[in-house]
Amino acid sequence: MVENRLNVGKISEGVVLDHIPAGKSMEIYKYLHLDQMDCCVAIIKNARSGKLGKKDILKIESPVENIDLDILGFIDHTITVNIIRNETIVEKQILTLPKEIKNVIKCKNPRCITSIEQELDHVFFLSDAETKTYRCKYCEEQYHRH
Repeated sequence: MVENRLNVGKISEGVVLDHIPAGKSMEIYKYLHLDQMDCCVAIIKNARSGKLGKKDILKIESPVENIDLDILGFIDHTITVNIIRNETIVEKQILTLPKEIKNVIKCKNPRCITSIEQELDHVFFLSDAETKTYRCKYCEEQYHRH
């Protein structure tokens, strides 16, 4: 029997995002604006995982300071963030639900000031950490996850 394994090399400096639910890596790639960064990115989709069954992994050759951990925490605060230096994991950062997020999601309320004032930032605050509920800062419209 032939083992189907893809071998992706180590990165010397950067960040490895591990334990991403299978299929979510492209959403994270988009929200972190990795397409606009001048760095090497490896996306591994549907890797085997003892914990999740299948998972995605993102390897980013860029300092952690260039990665918006608030956006990552909003998308999924259970993702593991491994900081790599000299090809070794030197730190694991724990993600939390951010208290506030700006310009990640848009308010759907047609009467919200953000619908009229196009240049206004879309700001949402965490109103209930237990249910992971976010509300618009201006009109308190609740954000519904899909």
